Amino acid sequence: MSDLPHVFDATTETFEAEVLRKSLEVPVLVDFWATWCGPCKTLGPILEKLAGDYNGAFLLAKVDVDKEQQIAAAFQIRSVPTVFLVKDGQIVDGFPGALPEGQLREFLASHGVQPAEAAEAQAEEIPLDPQQQVAALREAVAAEPDKDELKLDLVLALLKTGEAAEAERLLDALPANLATDDRAVKARARLGFAAALKDAPASDALRAAIAANADDLHARHLLGVHALVAGDSEAALEQFLEILKRDRTFEDGLARKSLIDAFRVIEDEALVSQYRRKMSSLLF
Repeated sequence: MSDLPHVFDATTETFEAEVLRKSLEVPVLVDFWATWCGPCKTLGPILEKLAGDYNGAFLLAKVDVDKEQQIAAAFQIRSVPTVFLVKDGQIVDGFPGALPEGQLREFLASHGVQPAEAAEAQAEEIPLDPQQQVAALREAVAAEPDKDELKLDLVLALLKTGEAAEAERLLDALPANLATDDRAVKARARLGFAAALKDAPASDALRAAIAANADDLHARHLLGVHALVAGDSEAALEQFLEILKRDRTFEDGLARKSLIDAFRVIEDEALVSQYRRKMSSLLF
């Protein structure tokens, strides 16, 4: 087993707990390698260095394809090295072959994975007042109108102030290469919650419906969305979790999807971590 920080050897016995469940809390990069593979000897040390540099922003799971043939077969590995990024229990991206460090950093950044210290510093720079944040970002976009990343930041700021229509217009106008950016995914999630409340009953009516029928999962979902939009994150997560407890297949897994989307938009990391564990205990 590796003794490097944030790096571990994944096995068939530990894969579900250490990769799939852990990815509900932090992204996991899975490196499929072999002792006889030349490019693996180049890529492996770079990935391990990045895992240390990023200080826990992602975990590196190493899979020896000769020893762990069951995992390799499940991922349909045809050549090594092959790398996959797992988030929220699902494969979100990957690549075959060895990439240089610069491209690996770009790959991680494209999925919102940044060195832990840099992410903290960036968070400290954001004004606490949402209106001030919108004003500052409008000025930044005006000064650099071709910088699409700033427009994406503005989209998120607008959503915090309830200006969903303008946010959606800006989001739709962004280039395709930003569509998979974690901030764009977060914005789409917020817009999805806002859209779900169109023509929805008021919270009091939904509570009455649930009191009359505790299995009214549609009412529970809408009540959870109301709570999330109003800023009561824990109440929202409780409703989504209750749906999962009662019927995980309801509307093609709506509860799980709602929880994952909520995790993307809720900024209280401790609360998100708490409910990720609760969701994981129900799913696995």
